[in-house]
Amino acid sequence: MKYETVIGLEVHVELLTESKFFCACPNHFAAEPNVNTCPGCLGFPGILPQLNKVAVQKALTAALALNCEIALFSYFDRKNYFYPDLSKGYQISQFHVPIGSNGYLDLEDDQGLLKRVRIGRVHMEEDAGKLVHSPAGDTSLVDYNRAGVPLIEVVTEPDLRSPGEAKRYLEKLKSILQYSSVSDCKMEEGSLRCDANISLRPVGSDTLGSKTELKNMNSFKAVEKSLEHEIKRQRAILNSGDEVVSQTLRWEENSQETIVMRGKLQAHDYRCFVDPELAPIQLTIEEVEEARQNLPEMAEARAARFVKDYKLPGYDAAVLTASRSLADYFESCLAIYDNPKAACNWIMGEFTARLNSAGIEVDRCPFTPHFMAELLKMIDDGLISGKLAKEVLDQSIASGKSPSQIVEKENLTQISDHGELEKIIRQMIAEHPDSVENYHGGKTKALGFLVGQVMKETKGKANPQLVNELLLKTLEG
Repeated sequence: MKYETVIGLEVHVELLTESKFFCACPNHFAAEPNVNTCPGCLGFPGILPQLNKVAVQKALTAALALNCEIALFSYFDRKNYFYPDLSKGYQISQFHVPIGSNGYLDLEDDQGLLKRVRIGRVHMEEDAGKLVHSPAGDTSLVDYNRAGVPLIEVVTEPDLRSPGEAKRYLEKLKSILQYSSVSDCKMEEGSLRCDANISLRPVGSDTLGSKTELKNMNSFKAVEKSLEHEIKRQRAILNSGDEVVSQTLRWEENSQETIVMRGKLQAHDYRCFVDPELAPIQLTIEEVEEARQNLPEMAEARAARFVKDYKLPGYDAAVLTASRSLADYFESCLAIYDNPKAACNWIMGEFTARLNSAGIEVDRCPFTPHFMAELLKMIDDGLISGKLAKEVLDQSIASGKSPSQIVEKENLTQISDHGELEKIIRQMIAEHPDSVENYHGGKTKALGFLVGQVMKETKGKANPQLVNELLLKTLEG
């Protein structure tokens, strides 16, 4: 039997605020456990929560950016369940009335056609702590740094039909939230986490199958791989005549398989009721419209502007604007270097390759847009070759020094003196008479060999274009 895949995603996004949701503890990633805590986020009795207004504004911005209807009146509930990292024994969340609902996000399906994915709700809640397990697996400790961090949860309807669609949805959602300054969306620090609900049903059926929930996925690639694995597992179960059990599974990266964690909880299991210690949230139409007007330029609009204003190819513009930080880097570079295509080529190519290799975020790289502009100007002025520029880029990223400092210290200035190069060329011709004879015999590759020998003799510092010109002149003279 042929089956259709049905996927819905629940994405938890930490909001970019200075303090936590209901106390004044810092909201920033910390390597040392339990340093960003107080009696409030540790769940001590008698401590009253105080709402973070900026967190509500960020949540409103996210809901508007995702085309949601906004609830002018909403409130917080207590979601009750026991887990070691939930210090109070309940989580403050919005169960009954989310701040945003009935939104959508458009993306391409597997056939390249435009598809609308419905977003059922965007609600606010506080984050829980984090369990830290010992390597031996015999001890677990709790780090409460994350407890009380403001979150939004973005929940789709079951509209996704493949792991590829799920991955593209997450990539676009991340872009929107970053462009909106709602979150930094750094999965490695836990500021964006995804749970996936997946089921299979016979093709043509309108009835949803029994679903499982996937957790513990630390990258978009892991989401895609875990969904692919679960599709195969559920298909095998259904083809054998058995029923899929509704469970919560975790993705095990090392073994590339899903492992059962527990039976899947239902909404009634949480016994949600209105939090009596927090006043309702009352927004005005004016506040909502002001937030809507303040939404920033998103990736698609920015890409279109890059094509129009900077004459970039559509592909280049899309790559640059996929990341807000990379697009910001590009435009900061152009503020002092007026050659968009050259800047685009270096940023998309050499610069991004080194960031990916080192695992460095653009906004944390010591090679600033000013450094990039300085490097490109040195190439344009003939001070260094493109090959030497790559070496300078490597050294600058490693040391934090400017390109000009490195070129001066390492004496990397390109040799463009005619007399000096002619002397070296005559030396190479004298040392390689066979190559000269081959060139005159019509073997043009011999010219490339001689150019290479000159570059080797000058340790890559010779102006390659000038070397070609002078070598041809000498050989033909």
